[in-house]
Amino acid sequence: MAALKYAGLEDTDSEEELPPGWEERTTRDGWVYYANHLEEKTQWEHPKSGKRKRVAGGLPYGWEQETDENGQVYFVDHINKRTTYLDPRLAFTVEDNPVKPTTRQKYDGNSTAMEILQGRDLSGKVVIITGANSGIGFETAKSLALHGAHVILACRNTSRGNDAVQRILVEWHKAKVEAMTLDLASLQSVQHFAEAFRSKNLPLHILICNAAVFGAPWCLTEDDLESTFQVNHLGHFYLVQLLEDVLRQSSPARVVVVSSESHRFTEIKDSSGKLDFSLLSPSKKDYWAMLAYNRSKLCNILFSNELNRRLSSHGVTSNSVHPGNMIYSSIHRNWWVYTLLFTLARPFTKSM
Repeated sequence: MAALKYAGLEDTDSEEELPPGWEERTTRDGWVYYANHLEEKTQWEHPKSGKRKRVAGGLPYGWEQETDENGQVYFVDHINKRTTYLDPRLAFTVEDNPVKPTTRQKYDGNSTAMEILQGRDLSGKVVIITGANSGIGFETAKSLALHGAHVILACRNTSRGNDAVQRILVEWHKAKVEAMTLDLASLQSVQHFAEAFRSKNLPLHILICNAAVFGAPWCLTEDDLESTFQVNHLGHFYLVQLLEDVLRQSSPARVVVVSSESHRFTEIKDSSGKLDFSLLSPSKKDYWAMLAYNRSKLCNILFSNELNRRLSSHGVTSNSVHPGNMIYSSIHRNWWVYTLLFTLARPFTKSM
């Protein structure tokens, strides 16, 4: 009882009445959370009942939801010409009764990014996504932006990047999205991107290394490296190194590296078991597009594992992810053979 008295939880008879210093708020998605102004913290559970709640229904007629410069949601009553941080829907909340987990996964092949982020408030989070103007990168960028994050689309083609930004703004005009130029086939471009991002004086909470080429013909980059290896791995490796201190300062932060299950079908060691650098950036006569892709994806995983080992103690985690075998995107665009195979498989694939 002494602990309850200290927390102010015994001051009222109703379990739904908030203790002194607490405030009830809502996320943009309508989930209720509670702010403790005395301890400057927030939580999803009611401080007395321990229940989770969400609002029922939409905003009343004449009301509009906005977000201030600090990412805080507020509400405008256009009829009575007033604003408030109190969600008018809080008078109509329902209890969220989480279902006990079963052996079945919570998400499956039919889940969308928007469904996975349901109820998440990412206001104040800054995210960089490479290759975000199309495919998985775009869907990730859109979903994070629509949940309040400040998302930077790092794209090789500035025009396509700006078009992607506009597509997101059409869905929510208050979304914090912008495009910046990043060509992973140029280490100088990677350096310029990192410098431009630093000049914004922003934190960095999530860095998603998504961009990749697949089935590309052999060619050397301006840095005299085979393009698949540089775009898929080395460019991202360099980008993370340049922004590592920003990630540390923004902790908790995370790096997500989009790899592939195909990393299992290759090797980067020679017959004596040592790393064979000639396999990473092969000459034209030793080049096979599929093998080059697989090797770059293996490098992704090895890099992510080592990055997590080095930075996790500093509040920065790193994970590699396999996006799925049955997803139809534009990654096959470099060679007509792969385009044909992807087209034949499309009825059995998951679309964006």
